[in-house]
Amino acid sequence: MGTKRQVPRLDWALTLAVLALVTIGSLLVWSATSHRDDLTHGDPSAYLKKQVLNICIGLVLLAVVTATDHRWVRTLAPLVYLASVGGLVLVLTSGTSINGSRSWIQLGSMSVQPSEFAKLAVVIGMALLVAERTEGRRRPLGLGTVIAMLAIAGVPAALIMMQPDLGTMLVLSATVFGVLAVAGTPRRWLALLVAGGVTAAMTMVAEGFLKAYQVDRFLAFTNPELDPRGAGYNTEQARIAVGNGGLFGQGLFHGSQTQSGFVPEQHTDFVFTVAGEELGLLGAGLVIALLCLVIWRALTIAATTPDVFGRVAAAGIACWFGFQTFQNIGMCLGIMPVTGVPLPFVSYGGSSLFAGMLAVGLLQNIASRAREQSRGSRAIAVRMARVERAGV
Repeated sequence: MGTKRQVPRLDWALTLAVLALVTIGSLLVWSATSHRDDLTHGDPSAYLKKQVLNICIGLVLLAVVTATDHRWVRTLAPLVYLASVGGLVLVLTSGTSINGSRSWIQLGSMSVQPSEFAKLAVVIGMALLVAERTEGRRRPLGLGTVIAMLAIAGVPAALIMMQPDLGTMLVLSATVFGVLAVAGTPRRWLALLVAGGVTAAMTMVAEGFLKAYQVDRFLAFTNPELDPRGAGYNTEQARIAVGNGGLFGQGLFHGSQTQSGFVPEQHTDFVFTVAGEELGLLGAGLVIALLCLVIWRALTIAATTPDVFGRVAAAGIACWFGFQTFQNIGMCLGIMPVTGVPLPFVSYGGSSLFAGMLAVGLLQNIASRAREQSRGSRAIAVRMARVERAGV
């Protein structure tokens, strides 16, 4: 009762990887926007300044979550979930449409995308439910718990599909599947979920639930030459930009495709093409390696924490970062359809960066809690050994 909470020890590999990614991302955003007078309005470093401000805010959020007592993290989880759902509802009632999707809330000069925060809210909501129903009971996940977890994910998913935001929906689906698998859902139920998801997707396409531009993006993914000036343009230009880089790249601020503005949305969804063209295979490979390091540390934290909530939440964050990274880089390379998801910690934008930093703060919090429990277990073992020796 009278003990003082220790300053949390950071997972330095995770911390340094995230700092390296946001630094590289800022340089790539600067290169992609410095020549765009239509975006910068005469200030070549305008987007760099905005991104640096976003990073500073994100680091504050990371520090707050890292330092918060784990009991408060679990207590606030339902409030975070409800706030996320409220934001998604607000988007549908008074949001702003960008690129055919009503995903943004305009707050003065700043835009907020609630669907980015919904990813984290769903992860911690599902993790809390699993912890409350299974912690200390040592029994397999029941059908009622699985249905409740799907309900927690289903409400934000339905609101996201109404925007519609297919990219976020794909990331959320992969994240939910990963959380269910880690939580102990029987394999046959997971197989049924996959079959149901595929059937639902085919039905949506057949019945015309998807927008025309979304269907065009999938068709362009299978064959970019079907519409080289329309849906296939982004994919084709992204491939050219990445291919131009070679081994060492053309140099920062010297990429021919990047500086000519041929790749659309290059500071956000297609920022990886800047790395490929201007930093080459080595620079782009470094970005991938750093992202893999973040995902590996999240999986390591999940594997080493004895706490059910921490284990499921950390694994869910790893699934989120992993699939979103694969989806973003895949669409830049032409092996995944264009769906408009940012590259974690690298793409320009506040909402994605803030949500990612909050997730990293939660990982740090979980890792710190696991170390405290481990030290406590060792201390108890030492005391028990002393008692036994004294008794002898």
